Amino acid sequence: MCGLAGLWGVGDPDALAAMTEAQRHRGPDDGGTWHRTLPDGTFVGLGSRRLAIRDLSAAGHMPMANEDGSVVLAYNGELYNAEALRSELEGRGHSFRSTTDTEVLLRAIEEWGADAVPRFEGMFAFVAVDLRDRPSLLLARDPFGVKPLYYRVEGGRLSFASEVKAFRALRDFQASVDPLALNRLLTFLWVPDPHTLFAGVCALEPGHLAEWSGGDLRVRRYWEPTLPDRDADFPATEAEVIEQVRARLRASVRSQMVSDVPLGAFLSAGLDSSAIVALMAETSDKSVRTFTITFPADHRVGEKTLDDPAVARRTAERFGCVHHEIVVEPDVATLLPKLIEHMDEPVGDPAILTANLVCAAARPSVTVLLSGVGGDEVFAGYRKHAAHRISERYRRIPWALRRGVLEPAARSLPMLRGTPLMGAARLGRKLARSGSLPPEEAFLMNATYLDGDQKNALYSDALREATDIADPYDVHRAHFAGTEHADFVNRMLHLDQRTFMPSLNLLYNDKMSMASSLEVRVPFLDRDLVDYSFQAIDPDLKLTRHPRPITKHILRRAMTGIVPDEVLRQPKAGFGAPHDHWLVNDLAEMVDDLLAPERTRRRGLFDAERVTTMIGEHRSGTRDWAYPMWLLLSLELWHQAFVDA
Repeated sequence: MCGLAGLWGVGDPDALAAMTEAQRHRGPDDGGTWHRTLPDGTFVGLGSRRLAIRDLSAAGHMPMANEDGSVVLAYNGELYNAEALRSELEGRGHSFRSTTDTEVLLRAIEEWGADAVPRFEGMFAFVAVDLRDRPSLLLARDPFGVKPLYYRVEGGRLSFASEVKAFRALRDFQASVDPLALNRLLTFLWVPDPHTLFAGVCALEPGHLAEWSGGDLRVRRYWEPTLPDRDADFPATEAEVIEQVRARLRASVRSQMVSDVPLGAFLSAGLDSSAIVALMAETSDKSVRTFTITFPADHRVGEKTLDDPAVARRTAERFGCVHHEIVVEPDVATLLPKLIEHMDEPVGDPAILTANLVCAAARPSVTVLLSGVGGDEVFAGYRKHAAHRISERYRRIPWALRRGVLEPAARSLPMLRGTPLMGAARLGRKLARSGSLPPEEAFLMNATYLDGDQKNALYSDALREATDIADPYDVHRAHFAGTEHADFVNRMLHLDQRTFMPSLNLLYNDKMSMASSLEVRVPFLDRDLVDYSFQAIDPDLKLTRHPRPITKHILRRAMTGIVPDEVLRQPKAGFGAPHDHWLVNDLAEMVDDLLAPERTRRRGLFDAERVTTMIGEHRSGTRDWAYPMWLLLSLELWHQAFVDA
């Protein structure tokens, strides 16, 4: 696992070295740069920081070049089919100097160029310079976006890196806010790829590659799953599907346990991480190291995003794991600013703290962790997925009763802080906004934390004018438009896999693990498994209709007898943190300081009086603004770290 950086037509060796050094945390084991001046005077350079996972010797040094130096590679990731590709390339006359997957990727690009990218199974972001014939660059990101890759194009000049902070080494980079991206951020709590909050900085989308030649960048998709028609026949029986899901997930776990350094797994009380640990225990001849993080009991009251550590403890005992239960009460006021800088962009999800804390605690014992991320997006595990089934029934209720009685009652539900009903009240208020809408609009609304009216009340006149005609859902609608033929459950999953998963879940998992120089692998995001889930599994087996919607039904059936029964019965609990508790306790002073009216007015983005009102309503418990407040706080910290600096 590594960090990469590079330049074409901009900068110099010192700038390249500084970009690379800014990402040392991504690869503390080794680092290097490569650069050339082309015959026309153009400067070209690659930089790399290496976290050694496979073949720990110096033979894995990057940037890595072929024998004559005509193809040079900087790479971040893991190829799980490296051995099969190595054999094929040896059959085509290539010889290898190392046992690294880096060299396999290099030789594949040397042999097939851009056509090699669809052959790669794994998680990766890489950039290859090809000096044969006409000098060019190839950039690529893995099918699901597990590893990030950012780029800037300025007047025929290209710069790129694993993290945006690397661009601060360039004299022509001045961080500033893209107001349309800010509008998306306030809508979803995160910014969907290819956009970023930084004006002029793009994220290469999952399953895409880009070719740079002659001062022009051509971006194209090389893979995405194919969705069957909504009336497609699924001939496999449920028993046959169960067997296939087990076999494919087992194969994915086995392939992702290949490592020359110690590895372990995240373990919560949930189904996804428990399934990964169970299958690891089947495969490994050693006890699996597992890591669970939890917070003091008084922090967790009413928070359905927090798992029961006792369930994880019993699961670990069942599989003979070397279990680490980490109880934390962090100095969040000190930690949060550091994590915002590691993230590059602010997000409204406090799970960044949880991810960082568990990775930091695990790093002395392991260098690689397997994660259950992706299970919800592949098998329909979120409450918003279940909300679709609930809304199908809800829309049968007479319109007058819905609009005149039920929805006003739900919208008026109090926050219910400190009670087990807090999460249910939050969900009820959200469903009151979306329940009567058509399915597409309802799903988008359920992914929204501030609607149009709430944002208009919050925005300053200048920001309101800059975003007046903008559609924050434009990326989502574009993905929806390409799947109109499919069943709506599959459409929801496809949209989440293209937007929510790479732009939030995978992003913070990468940034927070890399902050501790630790690699996270995600077995649910195996192309074979995902293709099978769309092509062969009836959507009703993922998300049942009767007698009530059951999320991840087929995965629960597949894991029956493999994971403990109490895990199968666990209610959904997202990977989160007690941010409401922190906002009204540990972070109260920081909120009052960083969101003070005079500071808000100077920023010029939000209405100072409205921000003050939101803080007061949240503290009194009359309104639940926990996620928007967390985002506003993170946004101010981001300004201080990137824009003010």
